[in-house]
This record gives sequence, structure tokens and C-alpha cells, in this order.
Amino acid sequence: MNTFFTKSFIVLLVLFFSKLLIASEPEGHIIKISVKGLQEGKMCILANYYGDKQYIKDSAKVDSKGEVIFKGTEKYPQGVYMFILPTKKYFDFIMDAKQQFTLATDTVDLIKNMKVKNSDENKFFYEFQNFMGVKQDQIQPLREELPKLKDKDSIKTVKDKITKIDAEVVSYKETFIKNNPNTFIAKLFNAMEEPKIPDAPLLANGAKDTLYPYRYYKAHFFDNVDFSDERMLYTPLFHKKIKQYMDNLTAQTPDSINVSADYLIQKGKANKEVFKYLVYWLTYTYESSQIMGMDAVFVHMVNKYYATKQAYWVDSTQLDKITTRANTLEPILIGKKAPALNMADSTGKNIPLYDVKAKYTIVLFWEHTCGHCKTAVPKLLTLYENKLKAQGVAVYAVEIDDKPIEWKKFVVENKLNWINVHEMDPYKRAVAKKMYDIASTPIIYVLDKDKIIIAKRLDVDQIEGLIDFMEKKDQPNNKK
Repeated sequence: MNTFFTKSFIVLLVLFFSKLLIASEPEGHIIKISVKGLQEGKMCILANYYGDKQYIKDSAKVDSKGEVIFKGTEKYPQGVYMFILPTKKYFDFIMDAKQQFTLATDTVDLIKNMKVKNSDENKFFYEFQNFMGVKQDQIQPLREELPKLKDKDSIKTVKDKITKIDAEVVSYKETFIKNNPNTFIAKLFNAMEEPKIPDAPLLANGAKDTLYPYRYYKAHFFDNVDFSDERMLYTPLFHKKIKQYMDNLTAQTPDSINVSADYLIQKGKANKEVFKYLVYWLTYTYESSQIMGMDAVFVHMVNKYYATKQAYWVDSTQLDKITTRANTLEPILIGKKAPALNMADSTGKNIPLYDVKAKYTIVLFWEHTCGHCKTAVPKLLTLYENKLKAQGVAVYAVEIDDKPIEWKKFVVENKLNWINVHEMDPYKRAVAKKMYDIASTPIIYVLDKDKIIIAKRLDVDQIEGLIDFMEKKDQPNNKK
């Protein structure tokens, strides 16, 4: 009995002190970094990667011991961080789960001389960087030598050496992943991997399917990227792969981009922060795109993810602004029928836009008092008289100022011999400006014979090339 109670008492003590130790484990973060050669009192910066940007998290001065200490009561988001020296040099490190570690190095070689305490992730991180440094030193001279070689044997020898070094890097990563599968470094190694494309299958005619490598590569591009782990957002790797997929593996048309965006967002639903990032970045990127027609992607994103209230981070005021903007743009997307206009010319006769019979119609929103218009309108007039008119192009020029007498005088004096119209009613004029999203002038839309929008917000210098392209496209030999 005595033995039993003694053992039970010991077990209780062990449990008690275990809980006490767990409870007393330091909260927040204490990151100590010392770089031999840094002057006391100099300011250093702690920053983190997020998407395609870097953000300052904290700053601290070098103390009398040569240390820089970042300390706080809260944990930082895990991921890849930067330590920026006063000289603007920097090195990356891993913000791990515990966030209670020390890094020590010197200014002679920040990476090679790095010593790590209390962080396995950072030990692995710097071991890999040093390994890669050695391999880079080995491979760089070979790559420089290769273009200078003439004979086949020498070229083959150098290429074989390069291949061998590349294989050693691959083997290093594979071995590390096998031995340390649960580390963040292993996850980064996995995400770096490119899809291994198998041999292309044969088509029915016996030829190889030449598009197979592209299709396979795109379909398997994210096989090794963990969308459920928000730490991936805090690395330079995740955004780079997203952008590569959208820019290089997706046809640059709104319809194709919408499909790719939905595919990524569906994968991002595995983690709410990853979902948030993808929805926000894709929406902002195509809202602010300078490429004509990409506003269709913005409208798609708003209709699918904001109007349906999936964008949980957006408050009601922001949501109203975003959806209002999308609702304004949707009727004037390329491929949509242009909103109807019915305004009076200088004689007071109403000329509906849809009554203009022309192969192409340029709708010009302008002001006779606008400085930019005084440059653009004469250029357009010269182009119209010398070429566009003969190509079946009409110009429907909408004056949006509220000074009709001065407008009429300007039209006559500058011999603007196209369709000139103006809306006297201020409310109707404001409605027309809103329908066509006119916040400044000049703004140019180009419509086809059915008044479908084929281009918008062009500079005058772009119009000639567009009409020539459309004319060439419509030639019988260019039709399928």
C-alpha cells in the first residue's frame, strides 16, 4: 500500500509540475539577433513578407552587448521574415511557432557565419542556404564557361557537371523532406518543386500531343502547395507562384482569367486567410489593371465573392462602394451593347446614337474648355478626315460641359464636321456621364455597326491601329 500511494503521489507531482512548466512557458516573442560589427545605438528593422510585399513589424537599436532584441507579448504570424541592418543589407529567417530564439552572425558573411539557438526551423533554413551557396559557387563558373566552348565533348562534359550539381540539390531536398516531413522548411521545399511532365501521349493520327506538356504542367502546378497553411502567405514563394499561374499559364482574356481566379479561390477556401488574400489580390489587380477589358474580371469577382457576402472582411460601407462600382462597369464592358444616348445637335435636333449608321462609331465624351481635349480633338479630327471617314467610321461627339453657346462657337470655329451633340438638361447629362463612367475627359469608346463596345478609353493614337486591325480581321481570308 505504501508503495502504491508513494507512486501515486509522485505521478501527481509530475503532472502538477508539468502543468506549471507549460503555464510558465513564455508567451509572445523574444527574438535576439546579434551581428558582429554593428555599432551600438544603430537602428535595425524586423520585417515580414506578405504576398508580393514586405511590411515593417518592429524596430530596435543595437544594445551595449551588440544585440538587437525584439520582444512582445503576442506571437507574430509564422513565415519568412527579414532582419534589415542599418546599411540596408538584410537576411531572411524563419519565424517559427515558439518564437524564442537567438541568431548570431557577423557582417563578413551574414549567412555562412550564422549560428542558431533554440530554433530547428532556422537551423535547417541556414544549412540549406549554405548548401545552396556552395552549389552556386560550383555551378556558376560552369554556366559562364559553357557559351565559350566549341567542341561537342567539352560541351557535354560541362553539361554533365551542371546536371550532376542540379541532381545533388534535388536529392538534398528530397532527403530533407523524407527525414523532416512536418517542418515548415519541408513544406517550402515541396512548394518549390516543379511538376514532372510525363511523355506526351499519341493522338489518333499517331502524332504526339504537343499541347499535353502545357496542359499537364498547368493542371499540376499547385500539386505541392498547401493552400490550407496560412504561413505560405508570409513567404515570397506563394505570391510568385500565384502570379506565374495567372500571367503565364492563363490566356490573357477575361473569360480565361475568371476561370483561373475561381480555381485558385476554390483551393484557397481551405484556409480563411488564404481565401481572403486571393479574393482581395485578384480583385484589386484587375480593378487597377491598365489593360483594356480587364474590368470584366473585377466585375466577375465582385458579383461572385462580394455581392454574395463571402468577403467577410469588408464592412457594409466598403461593400456598397465596391458593388456600386461593379454595377456601373457591368453595362459598359467590352462586348456589351452601348447604353443608348439621344442628344441634340447644335440646331436643336435630337440625334439618337442608335440612328447613326456606320461600320464603326467613335463615341467621344469631351469638353471644349478641357486642356487635354484641346489637344486630342484636333488630332482625332485630322485622323477622321484623312482616313477614318473613308473607312466607314462615324464620330458621335458628346459635349458634357454646361455652356452650350461657347460649345457651338468652338464647333464652328474648329470645323468639327462630325456629329456634335449636347444635353441641355443637367439631370439627363449627369445620367449619361454615369452610364458611361465619365469622371474626366476626353473619353473615347469605339462601337461596331451593331453598337457593341469593341474598345474603350483609348488614346487618339490607338484608334487608327484598332480600326486597321478590325478591318483586317473582317477580310474574308481571315475568317474561319
